[in-house]
Amino acid sequence: MIKFTFMGAGSTVFAKNVLGDCLICPELKGMEIALYDINAERLEDSALMLEAINRKYKSGATIKTYLGVSKRKQALRGADYVCNAIQVGGYDPCTITDFEIPKKYGLRQTIADTLGIGGIFRALRTAPVILDFLSDMEQVCPNAFFINYTNPMAIITGVMQMASSIKSVGLCHSVQGCARWLMTDVGVGNEYNEDDISYFIAGINHQAWLLRIEQNGVDIYPKLKKLADKMKKNPPHPDSVRLKMMKTFGYYVTESSEHTSEYLPYFIKSSQPELIDQYNIPLDEYPRRCVDLIEGWKKQRASLTKKKTLEHKMSGEYASHIIKAMTFNKPYTLGGNVLNTNGYISNLPREACVEVPCLVNGAGLQPTAVGNLPEQLAALNRTNINPQILTMKACFSHKKEDVYHAALLDPHTSAELNIDQIISLCDELFEAHKGWLPEYK
Repeated sequence: MIKFTFMGAGSTVFAKNVLGDCLICPELKGMEIALYDINAERLEDSALMLEAINRKYKSGATIKTYLGVSKRKQALRGADYVCNAIQVGGYDPCTITDFEIPKKYGLRQTIADTLGIGGIFRALRTAPVILDFLSDMEQVCPNAFFINYTNPMAIITGVMQMASSIKSVGLCHSVQGCARWLMTDVGVGNEYNEDDISYFIAGINHQAWLLRIEQNGVDIYPKLKKLADKMKKNPPHPDSVRLKMMKTFGYYVTESSEHTSEYLPYFIKSSQPELIDQYNIPLDEYPRRCVDLIEGWKKQRASLTKKKTLEHKMSGEYASHIIKAMTFNKPYTLGGNVLNTNGYISNLPREACVEVPCLVNGAGLQPTAVGNLPEQLAALNRTNINPQILTMKACFSHKKEDVYHAALLDPHTSAELNIDQIISLCDELFEAHKGWLPEYK
């Protein structure tokens, strides 16, 4: 019997996507699902919801809950697969802190979960918890495969793979939706059959590149670029940042414009406030989403937790496909995040965590050797990789100096603030996040 442990199972809607997919797969009937969280109410909600899906599809799953750190090893013991979806510190207080303190310095952000000063401190408070998970896994399920969904993806997955022998991959939603998003942007999303479209994507998480896109073997990139050039600029398209980057650097990037705008020095500039309207950039987007999700959950809760049976449709998440591929040797391909130790992307640093096509089968996860990216894309990636590598280093060293270096090399932060301001900002964030971080000296 397969055992699948879900860390952060209180993320009820996401747990429905990942675990619901497993429950409706005929090949995975009878699996054991271990739900772990530190929030009792949300853990119970997830269990009720999954039991309703289990009954609806007669999946025969055994669903058990494990509350709190003292039950963590028990949840992990004997697991074949482990999924991680935790958020350390939550919206209140930590996300609020990550946005409000930088604002005092005139530094504005949109999402702050991947890079920038917010992404750096999110990594610093998340990494110790993930390292504890891995330590437990080495003791009670050393052969389990670890699937990480927690941001900042590149930093956290890099830390995991540097620190532990546990086999793992980092997964994001942006790769599988990228090609369709571009076609939709330029108005032809409904003109192509999904089965006729093939694409190749590689780079780093949230900044991987659509290197090829074809319809039945014919390159359609030139057509899509021409359509993008003809689009009206006023009012600005919701995806203006990505379309501008494609026009300037030649390739479409995987992650949304609100994300992309804060990974670069070009779009959020206090000296040029007109850029915000010109590129339709939603400052403070993530805090608004958090508030909306919290309010939305209050309305959605009954529909997911109060029913005896609950329908589910495949979500598009990779996790269930990974389990089937590895367990039953059914080959599957996905976009995965792995350390570049073997030089999968040859013109990016070996210490970087890269996002590349991966084959999954009974032999495990096998990343694809991509070769060189177009040099302008590799150069853009390296501007993001620099603070990522230094943040990874800080997660092990617990030295403030390493955090300062990461922040000083962040493209958006360094474009807005001087050296003394960045160091002062880091110090304020260290103080505000006390209790959520190890001691940094």
